[in-house]
Amino acid sequence: MMPACLSPLTRAAALALTLSILELGAQEPSGQWFKGNTHTHSLWSDGNDFPEMICSWYRDQGYHFLVLSDHNTLQRGEKWMSEAAIEKRRGALGPRVADKCRARFGEDWLQTRPGADGKGIEIRLRQLDEYRPQLEKPGRFLLVQGEEVSAQFGKAPIHINAVNTKEVIAPLKDLGDVRETLRANLKAIAAHAKAIGKPVLAHLNHPNYRWALTADDLAHVVEDQFFEIYNGHPGIYYEGDPKRVDSAHERIWDIANTIRIAQLKAAPLYGVATDDSHQYHGGSNTPGRGWVMVRARDLSADALVQSMQRGDFYASTGVSLKAVDFDTTARRLSLRINAQPGVRYKTEFRGTRRGYDSGTKVVDAPEADPQPRRLEHSAQIGELLASVEGETPAYTFTGDELYVRAIVIADKPMANPPAPGHLQKAWTQPVGW
Repeated sequence: MMPACLSPLTRAAALALTLSILELGAQEPSGQWFKGNTHTHSLWSDGNDFPEMICSWYRDQGYHFLVLSDHNTLQRGEKWMSEAAIEKRRGALGPRVADKCRARFGEDWLQTRPGADGKGIEIRLRQLDEYRPQLEKPGRFLLVQGEEVSAQFGKAPIHINAVNTKEVIAPLKDLGDVRETLRANLKAIAAHAKAIGKPVLAHLNHPNYRWALTADDLAHVVEDQFFEIYNGHPGIYYEGDPKRVDSAHERIWDIANTIRIAQLKAAPLYGVATDDSHQYHGGSNTPGRGWVMVRARDLSADALVQSMQRGDFYASTGVSLKAVDFDTTARRLSLRINAQPGVRYKTEFRGTRRGYDSGTKVVDAPEADPQPRRLEHSAQIGELLASVEGETPAYTFTGDELYVRAIVIADKPMANPPAPGHLQKAWTQPVGW
């Protein structure tokens, strides 16, 4: 039964989501692994390179799919930018942005016109449907249309990536409180999916960006099924902050999932890793930091989204897995790591046990936060259940776990870390709930 504290609509949404995931999760894993990034920005919003150049980079780096997710827009219609404005965004030494694009796509690729003020030139940004034929290869590389629906409540940014969209989804702002604003935008994305008859993935972005959201917010907005366990932007505070209790992404994930499963009888959150890249000519926010590995029947937008919606994927910053399997009969989560020569691996199995201490303590947040208070939760939430060395780690449930998830940690640094000391990791989705 759903708890009485939830509204009828919220209870219905939680039940429908839970039953849907349970039904899909009962299917046998099949298909192949596809590598992709679902959070990327270009000159169409606040990135600093042409979208076709960004897509070329991801394809050349071995990605199978990419979502261009500019803020509150799709890459359609006429959009011109002055070359001076483009160069100002570049912010680095080296060849001009337009010259790089011409070298890659040919001298006649970029369309130009005199600047509106009679000075310099303007360049037309190519639309997705214009450059897609230049880059896509069936079964090898796919471009998926998306949008970062960028809303807010007061000073709290509430950004949600919508993947596999057909039209712009207008953000809904300042509705009641943070949770109601988040819920309204998720419902708008769900309504879009229903209207177009296509699966659309919605994942909440960077909860710690400007300290907008807490674990309790993510727990109680059960319409949300996904959030970024890792985001490569240096300003999202993946590791949290000592001044803000329970603010690390790992901690947020475990608290939200424990409340959902134990108290709300709702489905847990799944975790994605993304780049959220904006800079492609050097800088602190470059691509190649976080991605998802999706096990799907084929490389199509619908198949990728459907696999992610049933939790058949993992998140990574460098660790590659050959297999992720949960035996529902034996209640055993087992992994096979695609080990790199000379690299050692430790896998942490984390979860919360039934009967955990559900008490909380109210703690004041720093003065500038959009969240005036935060709740401090018990250390029994998301505890370390086991730590296993080696390339074939496994965990068998003892019977009282609400859920279990795995974090694989290599002793090798990330190839392009946002800060020194960040190691390669992979995160599996919570199972056993």
